[in-house]
Amino acid sequence: MAAKTTTAAAAAAAAGCLTRRLFGSFTLLSPHSLSALNIRQCSSKLATQQKKTPKRSAFRPAASSTHDWIGPPNPLSNLRPILYHVPENESELETRLRHLRQETEDWNHDFWTKQNISFSKEKETFIFSQLKGKGLTVRDEEGRRRSLNSEEMAVFYKRFLDTNRERHSDYNKEWYRRNFTITFLMARVTLKNMWRTVTERHNNKKNSTPTT
Repeated sequence: MAAKTTTAAAAAAAAGCLTRRLFGSFTLLSPHSLSALNIRQCSSKLATQQKKTPKRSAFRPAASSTHDWIGPPNPLSNLRPILYHVPENESELETRLRHLRQETEDWNHDFWTKQNISFSKEKETFIFSQLKGKGLTVRDEEGRRRSLNSEEMAVFYKRFLDTNRERHSDYNKEWYRRNFTITFLMARVTLKNMWRTVTERHNNKKNSTPTT
């Protein structure tokens, strides 16, 4: 019995996972520090939230801002929107990096919005069918919502994972591909900026050397 309970808990933890980021309202972040913020967290309010149209925050950082900003989580994707800072005299390589990061954010938001809505709908359908099979209604005599135990829900979680296994696999492959490209571009930008700094210092030192 202990083994069955452990399996049920593991399946439950694995199935309802959503990607989200930390912090409360729009928060100042150092450039290129966002990759460590990703965690997995299960959503419990999607059933009602998906009926509402999420409003985008009107917040905009000052034009003089030198950092990226991160805002409150979207109620459907559970991801926090990011406003990437545009460096002064942004190079073509830096523009390419910023656009790829923004495109990846949008792609990630779209995937998890669809996935979470699908998960929530299928979960509600499963619970309803299981209760109906027992001759029970969704709510008891006192109006409280009925629920299934962890072992009963583990059947749904496993089925959902099995059904979406290929989709999750494709998502992970694309996620790694995008992150590898972003990391590679970040390294190029860093090296280019380092070389520019060294060159400018060398030129300044050369120009400041007195001539005889």
